[in-house]
Amino acid sequence: MFYRLVLSFLTAFIATYLIIPSIISIAKIKRLTDEPDERRAHKRSIPTLGGIGIFAGVLFSIVLWTPFELFGNLQYILCAFIVIFLIGAKDDIIPLTPYKKMIGLILAALILVFQANIRITSFYGIFSIEELPFAWSVAVSLFTILVIVNAFNLIDGINALSGSMGILIASAYGAWFYLADQVVLSIISFALVGSLIAFLKFNLTPAKIFMGDTGSLLIGMICSILTIRFIEHASSSANPAVHAQAAPAVAIGILFLPLFDMLRVFVVRLLSGHSPFSPDRRHIHHLLVDSGLNHLQSTILLVGVNSLVILFVLQAQEWGNVALIAGIIGFGTTLSALLTRIHKQKNALRHDVV
Repeated sequence: MFYRLVLSFLTAFIATYLIIPSIISIAKIKRLTDEPDERRAHKRSIPTLGGIGIFAGVLFSIVLWTPFELFGNLQYILCAFIVIFLIGAKDDIIPLTPYKKMIGLILAALILVFQANIRITSFYGIFSIEELPFAWSVAVSLFTILVIVNAFNLIDGINALSGSMGILIASAYGAWFYLADQVVLSIISFALVGSLIAFLKFNLTPAKIFMGDTGSLLIGMICSILTIRFIEHASSSANPAVHAQAAPAVAIGILFLPLFDMLRVFVVRLLSGHSPFSPDRRHIHHLLVDSGLNHLQSTILLVGVNSLVILFVLQAQEWGNVALIAGIIGFGTTLSALLTRIHKQKNALRHDVV
């Protein structure tokens, strides 16, 4: 099994590494670039089709190294990936309306839930709820997939952040699935890791290319699949080495930054009287950059924080789901308040200097 993981990682890395330079050249010739404006963190035109390279590397590696006889539902997962690719590529070239984009995301999520059977079947004691009726299981699963996909889409605001976060989260899940002898899910995880590491070569400041929606939506879709499968397997596993006492809370901890940043931004926008979907520079990564950090420093800091949260939830599972989730939210709220205060002080200092 281990050799398949190594080969899936290397194949995705090499494929993406070789493909992206051609994508950069074509995008520049056809002027398929992202232009700078007041919300953008870059100051020059950058190609936005890096997600095509990520998609190609991941898909090629999965198809090449996955033993299909071990996971019959893989064909449906790949169908969902293709739907995500088509939505993202179209949006990167000619922006879609939010309505059309959401329809496409729902279609991909429906394929996963009904065809691939990627479903959350229990709340595992949260709110004193155990087994979920089928209709509720479908609704909760669809909601979970859409939330995670959109969370990754929203953190793709500075160089290397979404890719680095995808590497961290997919590595964490991939290691667990390897220990749990879930070969296909581990191959998917490490194929994504290999592809993203290759992509970062071209995305680190000064960025030569962005992943665009094609990349961020694919990362979110893969992480949503891994999250749901982790919750289901870790909660029911009889193997003490991979059993999780509070699997839902651990999954939330693994996805800490994307989920908390999305929740935080939505709440701040609503409290300010704006639509939760209105674009602005209130994301955590924007606050860090506006406070004086560069893209790489901000990315390293946020990935480091997410890594600490992962270590914490793995060590504190005996708290139980409710207490652990409350602790995660409390930590995130404290971190957000501290960052907001620093940001305001930096702005006040700039105004005083001016």
